[in-house]
Amino acid sequence: MPATSKAQQNAAGAALAAKRGEQKVSSLKGASKSMYDSMSEKELEEMASTPRRGKPQHASGS
Repeated sequence: MPATSKAQQNAAGAALAAKRGEQKVSSLKGASKSMYDSMSEKELEEMASTPRRGKPQHASGS
């Protein structure tokens, strides 16, 4: 599942770092905390590694 915005990609990267023990889980907030709780490390890695070119800063709320 690719990220749809840079913000979503950043949140996935933060959640992935926490899953790997590189960042404290208590430092996660909002979307990154939700992603940490609901997604596997593999899913987070796929989302965080999505190419950034052409992505909006935030996804439109459609």
